Amino acid sequence: MSDGWARGVLTTYRLVGSLAYPMLGAYVGWRAARGKEDPRRRRERYGFTDAVRPEGGPLVWIHAASIGESAAVAPLVREIANEGFTIVMTTGTVTSAAIVRERLSDAVIHQYVPLDLKQSVGRFLDHWRPDVAIVAESEIWPMTLMELTKRRIPQVLVNARLSDRSFRRWRAVPALAEALLENISQIVAQSDVDGERFHMLGARSVTVAGNLKADTAPPPLPDREAALALAQAIARRPTFAAVSTHAGEEAIIADVHRKVSERLPRLMTIIVPRHVERAPEIVKELTGKGLRVARRSLGEMPDPTTDIYLGDTVGEMGLYLRLTEVAFVGRSLAGEGGQNPLEAAMLGTAVLSGRYVQNFRDIYQRLIKNGGARIVKDGEQLAEEVELLLTDVEARAAMSAAGKASVHEMRGALSRTMQALEPFLHPLRLTLNFERRQRGDPHR
Repeated sequence: MSDGWARGVLTTYRLVGSLAYPMLGAYVGWRAARGKEDPRRRRERYGFTDAVRPEGGPLVWIHAASIGESAAVAPLVREIANEGFTIVMTTGTVTSAAIVRERLSDAVIHQYVPLDLKQSVGRFLDHWRPDVAIVAESEIWPMTLMELTKRRIPQVLVNARLSDRSFRRWRAVPALAEALLENISQIVAQSDVDGERFHMLGARSVTVAGNLKADTAPPPLPDREAALALAQAIARRPTFAAVSTHAGEEAIIADVHRKVSERLPRLMTIIVPRHVERAPEIVKELTGKGLRVARRSLGEMPDPTTDIYLGDTVGEMGLYLRLTEVAFVGRSLAGEGGQNPLEAAMLGTAVLSGRYVQNFRDIYQRLIKNGGARIVKDGEQLAEEVELLLTDVEARAAMSAAGKASVHEMRGALSRTMQALEPFLHPLRLTLNFERRQRGDPHR
């Protein structure tokens, strides 16, 4: 495939986007009705905003699409904000916006990311005039890339990764991949495998820093009184959690609960779905299997007859993980790709997972090597491992210690990422310090 073909594809993408632009209101409205958009801030998706850009001084644009990316870059955002830079941070979901509001509201101006259309992106960039764009993980949007390049705004991809599926897709269109990636000034990859993949697709400058998720703090405990009340309600019952579950996995967990409770009749299982809007269908599925369910979102407390405590709330993973010492991490049995197991490991929770964890391959390899995680092939084996860990205190303690040690070994990505960003932040720092001197500001 030629460069001319790639340019033609990008031109077509731009034209189709322009033609579709007038009709996207219905799509965004549909998403808002389903709780996927903030109806009060829908205009931000088109690049409109009521927020004012601070006058003078450099501005850094940081984008993190969803919850995982937002949590991962939070320490990086803090590092940059502590230098005095103005930061506008965009996210793509309501749930990730909540994470930014809870953890970074004092450090950033939050906006919803504009749709990848020339009109929306152009309007956003014209208003905010960022000096550098820092994007988390795997967000590669053609129109955004081209509009940044047109304005000579460097873009850096941090904590960058390419899943097996994404890599196969990009390799099928190498000219298009290169035409896009050549617009990225720097890629800071999570692993050697990711770095090599970006190189193979035509990226010009790639460094490897490790995974920023290892440098995050453990998930916070948002409500200590609620945690105490839940702990008292659960009392001494054995508990097992299944977190970040996807469609199909709740049914597996229900079967695991029934099997393990034959040996441990007082067992209570905590299920925390990745997408909380699925809660009604999950409840229907679980009650259809004869299980008694209490929902966190409704303020229901577990009692001695509760089989499943459904953690259908956002931002409370720290609460749910502190109620157990054994956790299955989802999207790994019925789904593919896996979810981040580091939060559980940080809190000393023994980690169990299915085999399909390719999006977190390096993390799982380290955890498994050290004994902090175990892989199961199906629900039957998961039930065996849950029963073993709930009845074997020494095995559980060994996995807990190994998980914490693994996280400690993986730390350091934050400092390496900041080092990779230095060529882009240093000129802005000089500008910021000059303006401070002009104002007579002693805090420089």
